[in-house]
Amino acid sequence: MNICIYGAGAIGGWIGAAFAQADQQLNVVARGATLDALRRDGLVVVRGDQRTQVAVNAVDDPAALGVQDVVVIAVKAPSLAGVAARIAPLIGPDTLVLTAMNGVPWWFLDGGFGGALAGTRLQAVDPDGAIAAAIPARHVVGGVVHASCALDAPGVVRHHFGNGLIVGTPSGQPSERVEALAALLVRGGIEARVSPQIQKDVWYKLWGNMTVNPISALTGATTDLILADDEVRGFISAVMLEAKEIGARIGIPIAEMPEDRHAVTRKLGAFKTSMLQDVEAGRPVELDALVTVVHELGQRTGVPTPFTAALLGLARLRTRQLGLY
Repeated sequence: MNICIYGAGAIGGWIGAAFAQADQQLNVVARGATLDALRRDGLVVVRGDQRTQVAVNAVDDPAALGVQDVVVIAVKAPSLAGVAARIAPLIGPDTLVLTAMNGVPWWFLDGGFGGALAGTRLQAVDPDGAIAAAIPARHVVGGVVHASCALDAPGVVRHHFGNGLIVGTPSGQPSERVEALAALLVRGGIEARVSPQIQKDVWYKLWGNMTVNPISALTGATTDLILADDEVRGFISAVMLEAKEIGARIGIPIAEMPEDRHAVTRKLGAFKTSMLQDVEAGRPVELDALVTVVHELGQRTGVPTPFTAALLGLARLRTRQLGLY
């Protein structure tokens, strides 16, 4: 198979290494120091004392690769529009595009999902429709990552914990090709499974990280400290209850209460969220895909979201002051 990773950061590198370990030739679109490192040393994944190095074909121009069987998009949400503008040479009639990204994606309400909102374009994540035009939903395989990875250096991924990847089509229809894709990831060492409705998995993950991510960016605190503060945890719960009601109105009921999810997060111990890592590194933050879009969905479903709006306003102001939004 022709497999391309577009965005060889921490998660892209983790997924790419799995394909390579499943004996697939791996192509990568990269630039700058990452491109240089991949060409020189290949892709490296570090797990504890174990160091795995795989060869890759790294290019800076997608046109140099041509049509791929699978393209994995593993960039931060603010970079997605730039990827969409350059991805055309990689996509043929049968190409699968696996999105391994945080937050609500542009295809969230495609495939007949979302009740009365089915087919609605979400302004927060695709304001002019350019992403949907470049990557139509029929090519999309949604991905929900349950793994924590970081970059030690360009092309060097450190895998901390978690090894899960959930995949599925926006329509929820069975697909032999998606089943084969999941099987290939399993062969490469990732605990992959196919979801009958990937939007539900996207929303459930968002339910936990749409709050601690921006709060960590505001405070600089790790997740254990955030959840240990009674007032902050109460505020987080209020935001989550608003999102829970939105989910119920678009076909994603969540039986749990916020405290149930807090208990899961506490088990992970003290860690820096991806948004806090971005702030500390001076990278643009994924605020729109995590919070702005929830505020928009609240307006579209008629759910009042005063706590979500407060979180959005504070996080937006802080990250704008830092030049990261």
